Amino acid sequence: MTRLLALACLAAALLLPWATQVFMRESEASDFLQKHGKRSPPSRGEASAEKRRRLRAGEQRREYYEEQTDESEDFAEEQNDEQHERSREVTEHWRQWRHDGLDPSYLDNRHHG
Repeated sequence: MTRLLALACLAAALLLPWATQVFMRESEASDFLQKHGKRSPPSRGEASAEKRRRLRAGEQRREYYEEQTDESEDFAEEQNDEQHERSREVTEHWRQWRHDGLDPSYLDNRHHG
């Protein structure tokens, strides 16, 4: 029993300096909780800073989505322009081929009988 008591006293003596560093006084804890507790309302400065942060975040989000929309529209327009260009080239090649005489007319193709 005395060993157990001596061991407990030794543990307390070793842990006491650590405990005083980790825990704060009651008055300090009360001040901290008043300033940082979830139930205490934020100060005007804190509320104002939070409002500015939210407005800036919303503005950045709108700018990001606007950029994404613009890029998407530009890409779609580019794809559309390329498709029109390919279609125009095919049509132009067909016209050249026909006018070069490589595609005989219907009358030249029919059998004379």
